[in-house]
Amino acid sequence: MRSHLLNDLTAEHYRRSVTEGVERVAAKLAATDRPFTGVTVDDLAPRIERIDLDRPLHDTTAVLDELEEVYLRDAVYFHHPRYVAHLNCPVAIPAVLGEAVLSAVNSSLDTWDQSAGGTLIERKLIDWTAARIGLGPAADGVFTSGGTQSNLQALLLAREETKTHDLAELRIFASEVSHFSVRKSAKLLGLSEQAVVPVPVDHAKRMRTVALAHELERCRQDGLVPMAVVATAGTTDFGSIDPLPEIAELCARYATWLHVDAAYGCGLLASLKHRDRLDGIERADSVTVDYHKSFFQPVSSSAVLVRDAATLRHATYHAEYLNPRRMAQERIPNQVDKSLQTTRRFDALKLWMTLRVMGADGIGELFDEVCHLAREGWRLLAADPRFDVVVEPALSTLVFRYIPAAVTDPAEIDRANLYARKALFASGDAVVAGTKVGGRHYLKFTLLNPETRPADLAAVLDLIAGHAEQYLGESLDRAS
Repeated sequence: MRSHLLNDLTAEHYRRSVTEGVERVAAKLAATDRPFTGVTVDDLAPRIERIDLDRPLHDTTAVLDELEEVYLRDAVYFHHPRYVAHLNCPVAIPAVLGEAVLSAVNSSLDTWDQSAGGTLIERKLIDWTAARIGLGPAADGVFTSGGTQSNLQALLLAREETKTHDLAELRIFASEVSHFSVRKSAKLLGLSEQAVVPVPVDHAKRMRTVALAHELERCRQDGLVPMAVVATAGTTDFGSIDPLPEIAELCARYATWLHVDAAYGCGLLASLKHRDRLDGIERADSVTVDYHKSFFQPVSSSAVLVRDAATLRHATYHAEYLNPRRMAQERIPNQVDKSLQTTRRFDALKLWMTLRVMGADGIGELFDEVCHLAREGWRLLAADPRFDVVVEPALSTLVFRYIPAAVTDPAEIDRANLYARKALFASGDAVVAGTKVGGRHYLKFTLLNPETRPADLAAVLDLIAGHAEQYLGESLDRAS
């Protein structure tokens, strides 16, 4: 069994095995003509259930054949131009190369004596991102598993900076369409059920600063502590960007930590055309970025950045076997000193490879393309009487729903849209997402693939309308 461990004696075995796997995936990508096969849980689960994990196949080719049946054949392929559902992007080839390198070397980014150059590469990328944001010379940060962890760590720092012992007094202000991880973080941080105060949004789904000012003043008058304001630069449902300069002014007035959740909108940091949409982010105390959304990186690749490196001390614990205090005094750079995680992958290498091959402008051009595509999609929807579109896109998301000409019952329209999304997924012809607006069911295009064209969106809209009309026709038949 030692022949399966990667070392100097098995380098050729490694090369052959990885090459065979890469060739399988490349062939699958080249032959994929739709984003999904439409396989159901009932179809796929028995295939996996039949596999006896205590009886290995002892052959890489046989295992890859089996993997084709239980995974590759029925995977949801984000690279396909008619995958327009969630915040999943096609990935940059240099990043995939970085993934192969980091997996094989297997550095752990918690301590210097496990990562060396990896530590410095990650720190360089944090400094690069902080400079793009404009956080200033004292900024720092660390890579994380994703936006949820980044938001959690940022709010942990905000909680500790209040120096308030009664957690029931703390309040977090976030727009009513902010990410659910804000509420989850509040619970994990031991805050009360009332801790997160939802702030109303305007017609463009941006936080209303007048409402925020009112809530902050009420908080102060009630003797409570405004722990943080979470402004969103790219909401999950709408791609909307809160008015960052105005929110920053209010945070300064009320001495409140400003966290900007730019997990989605961080692609604007590299944009050649739309960087100004993030104006005000430079005043944040902390920022979440997800490179695995709008920087075209494989999952996971995320980071939390802070204006003041000293605040990261709130996540620092020392263990004699790992990062004793003397190491900090000796200026040995241990990334575990600022991370919620201990063992941690060298995910930063993927972004490093991408920047060194493509450059930031290359990433920005791709993100600008999908933002332009969203504008084209909005024009399609606005001109099509079959659909109601909610807001003009600030990034690359479109929320809409099918509106039949002859049906006025909102509940029946809801059911038609739900059916259309489900039927479309079952067909495998396209994948769209869904959400609720004003209590009603809507559909959603999240556009992160520069290969998607307006013609693809038009075709998917026709498919949606066709499925919805089929449902409504069958519904009328059942009623009669």
